[in-house]
Parts: sequence; structure tokens; C-alpha cells
Amino acid sequence: MSQKNLHTAKQQKMDEFYTQYADIERECERYREQFKNKVVYLNCDDPEESNFWKYFANNFDFFKLKKLIATHYDANKKSYKLELYKDINSDGFIDGKDRIKADLIGDGDFRNKECIQLLQEADIVVTNPPFSLFREYVAQLVEYNKKFLIIGSKNSITYKEIFKLIKENKLWLGYGFAGGNAYFKTPHYKEFANGVYDEKTGLVKFRNVGWYTNLDVSKRHEELTLFRRYNADDYPEYDNYEAIEVPRVANIPVDFNGAMGVPITFLDVHNPSQFEIIALGIVGSIQFTKNRKMEILKQGIPTGKYTMNAKGTLYRKYSPEKDKVPAFRDAETGELYASIYARVIITNKSLGVLS
Repeated sequence: MSQKNLHTAKQQKMDEFYTQYADIERECERYREQFKNKVVYLNCDDPEESNFWKYFANNFDFFKLKKLIATHYDANKKSYKLELYKDINSDGFIDGKDRIKADLIGDGDFRNKECIQLLQEADIVVTNPPFSLFREYVAQLVEYNKKFLIIGSKNSITYKEIFKLIKENKLWLGYGFAGGNAYFKTPHYKEFANGVYDEKTGLVKFRNVGWYTNLDVSKRHEELTLFRRYNADDYPEYDNYEAIEVPRVANIPVDFNGAMGVPITFLDVHNPSQFEIIALGIVGSIQFTKNRKMEILKQGIPTGKYTMNAKGTLYRKYSPEKDKVPAFRDAETGELYASIYARVIITNKSLGVLS
């Protein structure tokens, strides 16, 4: 087997995560009216094992679905699909007992022609797609103009293709997992570090996972209450971009009408009527205003290694009161700087922007 195929096989193996029924129920029931009379497609599923199939089959009448389709992926052989749309056994309601199973021509990969044909028939796609193929998977949904409710790593927010959709209000975060923690079953628990896999529950824990959707969510219409006032000491400016640093979403000032860098968690409460998303504070998304040669510091100690513009991140002057240790030292002046984790650059629409 080639190195490329070995890598692909490893990715597919590590993408096997099975979502809990309760997590699917907690999220999906919030969209009940939007599922009415719709064709729902589960195209990254193992329908005979999947809780996605079980949930929608059990609740076919509750959602008043028009049709439910699921395709199974099997890299080693031809696979199958399941469909549910009529009361075959005449028991008065539609559920999993009325499913129709049929062979697929191919292995059930969502990129296959026959799976794309099923996608074209669908109104809404719901599933837990392979994290390693998330960009490609979302691109396909956008290409075919589909509504979707899918699970993905929060790290996907920093992908330029995904952030572009967020900025353009074509994709946003759903309601999320209880307590911000997602727990999945996987047959490959031995691959995970201690503390991630729980032997008692048989579940793998992920803290950085969420639901992505383009279905309407009520929280996108709720205005974030702001009460803090701007002052230069609490809201220092970045040195390489014209914006202020806001370390916590709760600290967004009510009276500042310029650009602000806020944590990525802001996207959980983003109301597009209240705020405008300008950019993501990393190289490739914004144009930095300075390009210094910086020495990289580790725990505040010089490493002798240098980078231009601090690895393409936002930075500001180091403050002993606010920062644990400096991250960079200007190679020419010796001045110290603190690196800022990826920020979403926003403005408050109600205030406008300084000219």
C-alpha cells in the first residue's frame, strides 16, 4: 500500500466517531418546524448502527418528514442505502420498521455520483462528517445549495473556506453540546491519551466540537447585552492591526465604534444584526500593518529563532500586569510583545465605524 493510501486509511479510521442519541435529540428538536415536509439525508452514516438514523426514524412523524435517506460508507466493498417514507407495514405510523434497504453501486462515499444524486434530492443534510474532510464536505453542501446541520471541530472556524462562509452569514454555530463537551463512541479508543477516553462509559471526550448549520437559530436574533465602557488601559490596541483587544466576550464595550478583536467563542452569541464580522485575526484573513523581524521566546526566554510578523498573528506590546510571559522580542529595538490567540475582528453595527 502506498504512503498516500496508508495516510488516507489512517484518516478514515480516526474519523469513526458515533454521536450519542441524547446529543442528537438535544440539538435537532430545536429545529422541528424547519424539518416539516422535508427530505432529510444522512450521508456520512452507518444507518444500521447510527443514532442519527435511529433518532429520525423514531421521530419521523414528530418532525412530519417527507422522506429520510441514509447511505453507509464501506471503503472495502459496495455498500447500501436506507430509505423511509411510507407506512409499509400498515401499523398507522412511519418508523424504522418501514425502512427500505437497497444496494449502492459504489462504496457510499459522499463524493460518489450516486450519493450526489441523493444529495440533490434532499432538503436538509444532518450528520457527523469526517473531520479530516470537513472543508471538502461543506464545500459540496454549499455547491448544491443545501440546508445542513452537521458536527465539526471548532478548529474548523479558522479554515479560510469555513470562516468566509461565517463572515458572509452563510454558515453559523448551532446550539452546541451540553456544557461544551461532546462525547463519542469509537472503536479506536486505544489511540487516545489518558483522560480523553473513559473506560467506564466507553466514550471519547472532545471539548472543541460543535454543531454547524445554516438553519435558523433563535440565538442569532438575541441582542447581546453590553455594559462596559471603553478605556485605553483595559482595551489596548494591537501593534500590527488597527483594533483593540477584548479578552472576553462579556467585556465587549458598549461605546466603542472601531474594530475589536474578540475570542472565537463570540461566534456562539453572534447576532448579525448587532455586529459585523470583519476578519479573522490570523495571516491570510487580514492585512497586518507591520512586518517586524521578531525573535521567538519560549516561556519568556530567547530561543535564537526568528520569524517575520510574529508567525502571522495579532500581537501587542507586552504588559507584565496583563501577560504571563512575552512571546516575541523585536530584533531591532529589543521591545517585548505578547502574542494574541486567534481573534474574530468585529464592529458594533449600531455605533458605526470611526472614519
